[in-house]
Amino acid sequence: MKNLLAFVITAFLVNAASAQTAGQPADTPASLTILPASEAVLADFLWLNRVLVVFADTERDPAFGQQMDMLLERPSDLIERDVIVLTDTNPADPSAIRQELRPRGFGLVLIDKDGGVKLRKPSPWSAREITHSIDKMPSRIEELRDR
Repeated sequence: MKNLLAFVITAFLVNAASAQTAGQPADTPASLTILPASEAVLADFLWLNRVLVVFADTERDPAFGQQMDMLLERPSDLIERDVIVLTDTNPADPSAIRQELRPRGFGLVLIDKDGGVKLRKPSPWSAREITHSIDKMPSRIEELRDR
């Protein structure tokens, strides 16, 4: 429950920071975007963002709380790699994303900018592990080369 409360407070602060930095230039990262999967359409992120989907059967799942804490430890690394986080903790009312990706229990799915699933993990991964995986992707290598 402590992790859930910390996540809710952090998510609130992240959203508040987004509202405060709305006047910043588009290339100035403000905060890690975390959205419910039920409010998102994967096609909207195509060629713009990498999508990290965190699934659980309930928001009280310890793995879910641990995963969210781990992501929020290094948000700038994820922001730098154009990562958007979607969460889905309600299998009783499945989102279109849950129906498409078909997780079982806790699951972490990384979708690249091309819309392809690049990583599936049944346990939490640190932001560092996730960013290392992203950095090996051809799309990320090309982004770095083009800079």
